[in-house]
Amino acid sequence: MDYALVATLGPSSNGESIWEAMLAAGVTGFRLNTSHLSIPELHSWLDRLSAFTASRSLKPALILDLQGSKWRLGYFSPFVLSPGQPVTLVCAASTNHPQQLPVPHPDFFRAALESTGEITLDDARIDLWIESVSSDSLCARVVKGGEIVPRKGVTFPVSTYRHESLDEKDQMILEQTRHLEGIRYALSYVKDAVEMARYREIFGRSAGLIAKLERAPAVAEARAIADSADELWLCRGDLGAELGARVMAETVYRFTDLVTGLPVPVLLAGQVLEHMSEHLNPTRSEVCYLHDALIKGYRGVVLSDETAIGRYPVESCRVATLFRTR
Repeated sequence: MDYALVATLGPSSNGESIWEAMLAAGVTGFRLNTSHLSIPELHSWLDRLSAFTASRSLKPALILDLQGSKWRLGYFSPFVLSPGQPVTLVCAASTNHPQQLPVPHPDFFRAALESTGEITLDDARIDLWIESVSSDSLCARVVKGGEIVPRKGVTFPVSTYRHESLDEKDQMILEQTRHLEGIRYALSYVKDAVEMARYREIFGRSAGLIAKLERAPAVAEARAIADSADELWLCRGDLGAELGARVMAETVYRFTDLVTGLPVPVLLAGQVLEHMSEHLNPTRSEVCYLHDALIKGYRGVVLSDETAIGRYPVESCRVATLFRTR
């Protein structure tokens, strides 16, 4: 079978020797999460990757993951949130105030009024509960704590309120990279087929487009979204933050039964080998799930923390290709 293995690059995989080892392990594409990079940093990565792949006859795909309509925190000094602690979220790109989190999305605060009151951060690793809301800030209390760092995702579970568009940075990245050979774009938080069709018009027919399925309406409209996409990624991290663990699992289960009938390849993303971010070996449940997913029709996987910030990026890639001939 054709097997796609996309490795996200980051601090743990920042160098030619690592890239070489990843390709030898079976990686077919490198992903850059542009939400965590400034424009100059992105171009630095692209220049180095271009030089690295220049002499290769078979070049890995290079995927730029755009923020799309996903809400992310702004910039601040990392700190630890403790259960019961009050925290304020403000409409700003950055803040230096302790116990404040900047959210540079005005529609986030409008959506708060229509939410259930729960806020999840960083793929639901942290939970907050809203206590009061104004037009440009809200006060919340920590339910489930942990360290919080800049640019992590923030959302209201099961909320349908979202402004679907490319922000200024995404548009700038598109204009500055669309001429580069082999570039593909992954679009975050696609809502439905209408939004994906609009992206196809913006990017053009020749652009390689990946639709990330991270919201319930997108999963439900996967077949129609595929009409405007070259590939689909089922992203369980943000899907779980949106739906909660149980509903996410039910949604993934139902979607998996449809994978083989979709007209474009589908890749599995989101904590595929999360245990290997800190440990040399995967859990048996991770290996079993990966085996089952490939048997059921997924055409490959996307590794995120495992290769971007994990301790064993190359080993994670090797494990992810154990079943590539099945």
